[in-house]
Amino acid sequence: MMNIAQYLDSTYLKTPAQSGLSNEETLQLDKELAQEAIDNSIFAVMIRPDYVADIKKYIQERNSNVAVGTVIGFHEGTYSIDEKLEEASQAIEDGADELDFVINYSAYLKGDVVLVKEEFVKCTQLGLQNKKVVKWIIEIAALTDEQIADITRNISTWAEENFTENDLPNIFVKSSTGFYQTEGGKPNGATFEGIKIMLDNAGKLPVKAAGGVRTPEDAEKMINLGVKRIGTSSAMALIKNESSSEGY
Repeated sequence: MMNIAQYLDSTYLKTPAQSGLSNEETLQLDKELAQEAIDNSIFAVMIRPDYVADIKKYIQERNSNVAVGTVIGFHEGTYSIDEKLEEASQAIEDGADELDFVINYSAYLKGDVVLVKEEFVKCTQLGLQNKKVVKWIIEIAALTDEQIADITRNISTWAEENFTENDLPNIFVKSSTGFYQTEGGKPNGATFEGIKIMLDNAGKLPVKAAGGVRTPEDAEKMINLGVKRIGTSSAMALIKNESSSEGY
């Protein structure tokens, strides 16, 4: 049986407003998520920026090396470059180990590749200078197969042009936020087809599949395809060999 836990980013990304919970209740959920990760050797927890400092402290107090990841420009990706840099800088200060940026795919779809490249380079540079793992969410549910290939290929090219060979393993291309509203019941997270396109075009960059991985068999298939990380809000179900209905 494959050790799935080492590939997982155990995720809780709903805001208090989205969940109907208070800030304190949300923090408690994040602490429970962190404790599950500690107890089960899950690689990372992925939480909202507001809770990074508290969860980093919680994990450190328990002498654990579970990584703390957070999302930047979430979930639409339309924040300005300066806003993304500011949010990322605060997350770094609060102790985040990994920064998952939502790329401005709306700008990309309008043809403004210059802006998308600029935000990629500046934000990635900030993360790497601070020894953080940087992931770029491209939101595959909003893209055609051709666009998935193109934006992934662009990210790979920009990474190789602007960063060193040693940096590349710390620059991921990630499939989804899990919050994109699709129509007609279409999946809004990782699909095997979408991930395969990403892997075929990511060059030397690792790929993260996020959302929609609902069974241990799906997780193993994703890993066997070549993904290095899986984002899921049902990490325990995957570890315990149970099916899940989660989106992300």
